[in-house]
Amino acid sequence: MSALPNSYTFLAHAITNDTYEREGFSKFFDSWLSEQDQYLQELISVSKRYNQNADPNSTTTSTAESSTHDQVHDQVVHEPVLCPLINRVIQHYEHYYGAKSTWAKQDVLAILSPSWLSSLEDAFSWIGGWRPSMAFHLLYSKSGLQLEEHLADLIRGLGTGDLGDLSPSQLNLVDALQRRTLMEERELTEGLAKHQETVADSSMVELSHEVTELLREREAGGDGTRLDEDRVDSALAPKEEGLADILQTADDLRLRTLKGILDVLTPIQAVHFLIAAAGLQLRLHNWGKERDEKARQHHGSNGSDDHPHS
Repeated sequence: MSALPNSYTFLAHAITNDTYEREGFSKFFDSWLSEQDQYLQELISVSKRYNQNADPNSTTTSTAESSTHDQVHDQVVHEPVLCPLINRVIQHYEHYYGAKSTWAKQDVLAILSPSWLSSLEDAFSWIGGWRPSMAFHLLYSKSGLQLEEHLADLIRGLGTGDLGDLSPSQLNLVDALQRRTLMEERELTEGLAKHQETVADSSMVELSHEVTELLREREAGGDGTRLDEDRVDSALAPKEEGLADILQTADDLRLRTLKGILDVLTPIQAVHFLIAAAGLQLRLHNWGKERDEKARQHHGSNGSDDHPHS
């Protein structure tokens, strides 16, 4: 789909050479995002072709005839064109989360403090990624915009087929999914808070005191280096493992939420949702990077070495 090296190449290189540096995932992410943009263009192209073929204004048929026409149109267009593309986009998301999980097992701290994201994206992140409940806000926002755009057609009884044409049963399913997602999201947020508190438990406080004393001894001519490093690594290991588990659960929820919403939608509605999701992600990334670059230039012109997280 894209010229090598692509995201699959970076992942294969990391696995083959057992190297999971921060820079490696940064290159993977940039490549994956470029592929995401290509998928976005495909989705937009397919949606435009669909709209041209199913434009309710292009026919004078009755509502019933229009509905029958749409069903036939769905059978002809959806299966060979829309569904395979939707599946490829889902697989692209699965590829991202699979690679992220692989890297997180080696360096979860790098994944949770991503240098490949802009300050803007980082500020709106939740446990290393997008908040699952945000997907529902995206769906409702896009649905409202498309409803407003095609309100005249809907009043005339003409189905638009897009997200502005969600049925009552679909809305009920989305609502139930949102409730479950919010519950899991809250549980994860609370779990992360409890895990973060363990960094100040009695064992950590005691260790920090002991290491401080060892450092004082070393400065006085003793040798506390090995004990210093071993004790710290041993104490922090379960903290990092806990973070990796929480991140994995959060990513699983993100992917399940995405798939859950797509399962409720018709193929063309799924295309519109994926367009909105990819477009928002790409634009936020670009806007954030541009703002970070402007901030760097501003600080540089003032002679400051400080720069925003990027």
